[in-house]
Amino acid sequence: MKALGMIEVYSFSLAVKVADIAAKAANVKIIAFDRTRPKSADVPAPLVMVVKMEGDVSDVRAAVDAGVQYAKANGKYLVSHIIANPGKGIEKLAYLLDINKDKYNKKLPKSMYEICNKEEKSNA
Repeated sequence: MKALGMIEVYSFSLAVKVADIAAKAANVKIIAFDRTRPKSADVPAPLVMVVKMEGDVSDVRAAVDAGVQYAKANGKYLVSHIIANPGKGIEKLAYLLDINKDKYNKKLPKSMYEICNKEEKSNA
């Protein structure tokens, strides 16, 4: 993984749209969607989503910028981060809370999800 990009937004449907815009803006691969359900009454939406992508640093930056711009225009942007040249173990964390890790990612060929599962089984 050369770079990891993350965009945190309110709403699942907006997260899907942000992922679509990011993927069309640059040569990145959308690798995971995380979700949390905030318990605070101060939060304006019942669902927070994180769109995660990987690619070259410049592509991830362009994709994140495009996704952030769309999320801000819709008033549902929270935060974004780009990690260039992630350290050892960070790639595994990118898949940790993926909402599809038990269904979709198992079908991907040679995905990081499979690599992580092999490591977990060998450590057990």
